[in-house]
Amino acid sequence: MTNGRWTDGNTIELLENGEMFYPRVLADIERARDEVLIETFIWFDDDIGYQLHRAVIDAAQRGVRVDITVDGFGSGKLPADFVQTLTDAGVNLHVYDPRGSVLGFQTNLFRRLHRKFTIIDATVGYIGGINYSMEHVREHGPKSKQDYAVRVTGPAVDEMHRFCRDQVGRTHEPTRRGWLRRLRWYRPNPLKPARDAQVALVWRDNAEHDQTIEQWYYQGIAEAKREIIIANAYFFPGYRFLRALRLASQRGVRVCLILQGEPDKFYVRHAAATLYDYLLNADIEIHEYMDRPLHGKVAIIDGDWATVGSSNLDPFSLALNLEANLFIRDREFTMLLRERLVALMDTACRRVRRDSVPRQKGWRQIVRVLVFHILRRFPTWARIIPGHVKPIRRSGQDRLVPHDRKRLT
Repeated sequence: MTNGRWTDGNTIELLENGEMFYPRVLADIERARDEVLIETFIWFDDDIGYQLHRAVIDAAQRGVRVDITVDGFGSGKLPADFVQTLTDAGVNLHVYDPRGSVLGFQTNLFRRLHRKFTIIDATVGYIGGINYSMEHVREHGPKSKQDYAVRVTGPAVDEMHRFCRDQVGRTHEPTRRGWLRRLRWYRPNPLKPARDAQVALVWRDNAEHDQTIEQWYYQGIAEAKREIIIANAYFFPGYRFLRALRLASQRGVRVCLILQGEPDKFYVRHAAATLYDYLLNADIEIHEYMDRPLHGKVAIIDGDWATVGSSNLDPFSLALNLEANLFIRDREFTMLLRERLVALMDTACRRVRRDSVPRQKGWRQIVRVLVFHILRRFPTWARIIPGHVKPIRRSGQDRLVPHDRKRLT
């Protein structure tokens, strides 16, 4: 299928954090009649994980075909009884790159399945950065994550469904139904949906589409005339991406970055901070989100271009992981997302100023320069790491589930 084909006539709902996302997706799964397709990096055996667990078991027991693919690193510690009850109920659970641990450490560190899809009856789809875990709800505490996803109906769901069904094999083709569009049992979304939006599904793999998401960013940045706002959890792109932002700023575009100020991983802020001199010298605004860890992967350009998805702007997402983003051309949706991001900057972010960036001296400056140049080249070097193709194993079976080599990479 074509990577990045625009479709018209889609309805897009912005879902901010787990409090909006989980009630919507679980309600859709509870009404599924024919098929549930899920891809996720993380599925934990916590309260949210068990809500999904019950929902898909119930669906399978009433005759719905359920295929769930999880990453062997992100979801590698699910308890045996958790998995067994799924397979006993008829849920098809697939694991991308399943491996054991060595001395308690996981060995499947690179080329992860990082996409997040949920598709019900080939009629409604979800995509974004939200996994299935308590980490995405405020109840989790100060380490809960700020994140985004979208609920989609319309022709774009056909693209999402074909892509996800290809990953697990076309042994099942559901009859497309219109019932999910008509029913109105859901909790009202306080964020108004955008209708008749133009949408393209864009994915990254380790074969012929290894730079596709990055290229779509480049095109949007190159065409920007007024404003670029990027909110990204793990921001350490290569030099070409940084140069594109600098050139946009030089031609008068306001460029704003929302990055982690209270990161969920100790090295995130230090890595991003190695870029601060370059970015500030280019008159690019840096806003550190201080309320809790930022996990979003979203951007808007000029009030009519937006993207929401799973791809960070770091070496893992740009050079190693399997990722997927929706790119959206719709003024109503883009302005809504802009409104939410500006509110974040105004109420929960700290603006990084030149005088607040400590000057590094001596060996610290040498180390910082070395780290910057090593990491900025990493997306290129990472392509020589072996093992582009990773297996997907169906739980409860000794054999690997056959797949097309290009689709899995």
